[in-house]
Amino acid sequence: MTLQRDLKRARIVLLAADGRSTRSIAKEVGVQPRIVSLWRHRYADHGLEGLQDKPRPGKQPIYTKVTDKRILKLLDKPAPQGFARWTGPLLAEALGDVDVQYVWRFLRSHKIDLAARKSWCESTDPKLHGTARAPTI
Repeated sequence: MTLQRDLKRARIVLLAADGRSTRSIAKEVGVQPRIVSLWRHRYADHGLEGLQDKPRPGKQPIYTKVTDKRILKLLDKPAPQGFARWTGPLLAEALGDVDVQYVWRFLRSHKIDLAARKSWCESTDPKLHGTARAPTI
């Protein structure tokens, strides 16, 4: 597709250099006269570089490095009461404005395994921690 686009633009410029009118070039090349006019002016103003596409802004990211820092900061805090460790949905809920799918992507990209972050001092003794349950024997 790029080659055809470039050929069409070059053809417009070459036909214009032969003194052809904008309307006749548009008819021959198969484009609107405004397209011919655009490429004629771009070539006249910028030469061959004018025939290149201008950079276009992409979609602005929803989440930024600030969001990433918020996730990491939250991971340094203890999990909510009643939970032994953070989960993706718990993190998203605590952040309030971050989708759980982004949380999971961020964790995967930074090789953060929430299950491996289990604390060594977790206890099943109900006297030690009010929300833990004693194992049944």
